[in-house]
Amino acid sequence: MVIGVLTVEYALHGNDSLKGKRRVANSVKQKTRNTFNVSIAEVGTEDSLSRLRLAVVSVSNSERHLISRLTKCLSHLEACCAEEMVFSDIEYYGVE
Repeated sequence: MVIGVLTVEYALHGNDSLKGKRRVANSVKQKTRNTFNVSIAEVGTEDSLSRLRLAVVSVSNSERHLISRLTKCLSHLEACCAEEMVFSDIEYYGVE
C-alpha cells in the first residue's frame, strides 16, 4: 500500500477577510473531491488571511497509479484556482 500527500499553498492577494479565504478554500476543496475522490483539508495556515495551504491525501495499491493521480490533481489545482500557487510538493510513503 502506498500513501501519497500533495501539499499546495496559494497566496491570496487582496484578501482581507476570513469569509473570502473560506470561499476560495471551499470551492477548491469541493472541485477536487468531486473530480479525484481524494481527501483534502486546509493545514497550517488557519490564522493567515493571505495564505491558504491545502493537503491532498490518497491511498493506492499501485505506486504508478498514485503518482498519476496526484500529478493530475496538481494540474487540476493549478487550473481551477485563480489565486497564485506559490508552493507545491508531493510525498509518497510505502506501507507493507
